[in-house]
Amino acid sequence: MWIDTHCHLDAPEFKENHALAHDLRAQAAIKNVALCVLQGVLAANFDTVRRLAHQTGDAYALGIHPLFVARAQDGDLDLLDTALTTHRDDPRLVAVGEIGLDYFVPALQEPTLLARQQFFYRAQLKLAKKHGLPVILHVRRSADHVLKHLRAVAGPGGRWLGIAHAFNGSPQQAQACIAIGLKLGFGGAMTFEAANQLRRLAASLPLDSLVLETDAPDIPPQWLYTTTAQRAAGQPQGINSPLELPRIGAVLAGLRGLPVDAIEAATTANALAALPRLRALLP
Repeated sequence: MWIDTHCHLDAPEFKENHALAHDLRAQAAIKNVALCVLQGVLAANFDTVRRLAHQTGDAYALGIHPLFVARAQDGDLDLLDTALTTHRDDPRLVAVGEIGLDYFVPALQEPTLLARQQFFYRAQLKLAKKHGLPVILHVRRSADHVLKHLRAVAGPGGRWLGIAHAFNGSPQQAQACIAIGLKLGFGGAMTFEAANQLRRLAASLPLDSLVLETDAPDIPPQWLYTTTAQRAAGQPQGINSPLELPRIGAVLAGLRGLPVDAIEAATTANALAALPRLRALLP
């Protein structure tokens, strides 16, 4: 079976058509996508993500995404703490996420927002430790600083359970993430033939360090992507969903020269190691 370790089925693209989201999830189940991990991004969507995970038979994480720190209030950290406490016995709550740092969006590099990102990230790492939960990390051009805060909160020799989502760093950064206990998430970006460095990483990193994800509806794989010119000419971009995960897994199998079922088994085992509560949810 397959596990999609990162998706956003509550995103606006799906909110406009709830039936489509549920239909795509049902189609993914037929393709042996046994579980998806739905991500919280803001306090206002905590309940939505939790309810949706229960409706679809999936798992969820709760957190405040770095792209949303500008609109988040300091008190949202208390709301997160309360939600993690209230739902601590919910077997579908598997991590604190999506949290982290984004050094790609120019507006977020303004000093005030940069400091605010780091404040929210560090506070949420502490909440993950408090509640004994893994972390699901946003690491866009920020791997060194993400690791810096992980080490500081963990303390000397400390390790983490969790996933560096949509990993696209250097080989050295990949090894540093692995050394601290993280698995590395690979998804649609890996399917582009021009993504040479990312594909080299996917092919060469230890297999037991890799998990698969779609980030649906974001980061569509190559077969769903349309260029700006194509969209202007009326060609719609395909909808990325957990249905694409087995085909993404087949790309990884091709890059590593392994049978698809070997990738399926390994990445599922790795997801269970990163997010141990998933095991109890397996059919």
